[in-house]
Formats: sequence, structure tokens, C-alpha cells
Amino acid sequence: MRDDLISYLITDPKYYSNDKNVFERNIRRVLKIKKVDIACFRDKESENFNELANVFIKVCKEFNIEKILINGHYKLAKKLGATGVHLTSSQFEKIKKAKDLDLYTIISCHNYDDIEKAQNLYADAITFSPIFHSPNKSEAKGIHILKEATSIYENTNIIALGGIIDDEHITKISNTKAFGFASIRYFI
Repeated sequence: MRDDLISYLITDPKYYSNDKNVFERNIRRVLKIKKVDIACFRDKESENFNELANVFIKVCKEFNIEKILINGHYKLAKKLGATGVHLTSSQFEKIKKAKDLDLYTIISCHNYDDIEKAQNLYADAITFSPIFHSPNKSEAKGIHILKEATSIYENTNIIALGGIIDDEHITKISNTKAFGFASIRYFI
């Protein structure tokens, strides 16, 4: 694996729990055993979102995670002291607002038009997905499309996302010009 490949952890209540104490224990366990450069709190179902987000930010700061993101909520990210936000593919109009708040801004992209739009709006990085088969996602793009995208858009920080579950996947991503990889299940 390339030494400069960014490792991006994304949470999901399915794997981390929405019980505050279990969530904290699980995130601590993962951060002790895996290299993490960027971490994102992603939860689309828990009623105690803010409480869990606060625990997430606190624990990530203890582990000196450089970039701590909240998924989709740029105002909340700023309010809670996160360093950034990961916007969904329907939130391009929020890139400037997040950047104006001095937040590191990643946006989800699924095609070249999305990548160009993200570039023109000065997103700090993008996730490009799905690269490998992932449950409930569209057809996998495959490593060849990731290679093509990272060559065409070599001035964009492209983070591979989708179906990344083992070191074999990361080795394949390492053989592209990708900025990094993002995953939920790889870190479990």
C-alpha cells in the first residue's frame, strides 16, 4: 500500500451502534487498531445524532485525527467543532457555504460531471463511488474507471469509496492516482 494513501473512516449505526456508550467503545476500538487520517460521523437514523456526533468528535480529537467530519450537516459540523463536512451528491450548492465556514469539504460524486462540478466549486476532496460491489448501491465502477478518473482529474483529491472491505481492495486502489480510500466496513 502507498504510504501517502489517505485512510478515511465513515461510521454507520449498523456497525457502531446508536447507544452512546457502545458507540464510544466501538469507535475507540477501531481507532486503536487502524490507521485513520480522516473520520466522518455518518448516521441517517439515530434520534440522538447530536449526542453521538459530540462523542465522535471528542474521541477523534483524543486520537489526533486531523480531519473530523460530520456527514451532510455543515452548520452542525461548525457548531460542534468538527473540522469538516462530507456533503451528499445532492448538496453541491452547499460547498461554498461550508468553505465560507472554513470547513474541510468533501462531496460525494458518482460520475465525471459531478467531479467537474466539485472541482469548479473548489471542494477540498471528493469521494467517487461505488468502486467495488456494495450493498444497495448502483453497479460497481471497477478499478479501471477509478484509474481513468484519477488520470483525467489528477488535480482533484479523489477518494475511492464503495465495497472496500480488505487489503486486496486497498492494494488495487494504491495502483491508481487516488488520494485515498474511504470505507465503513474495512475499519470494522
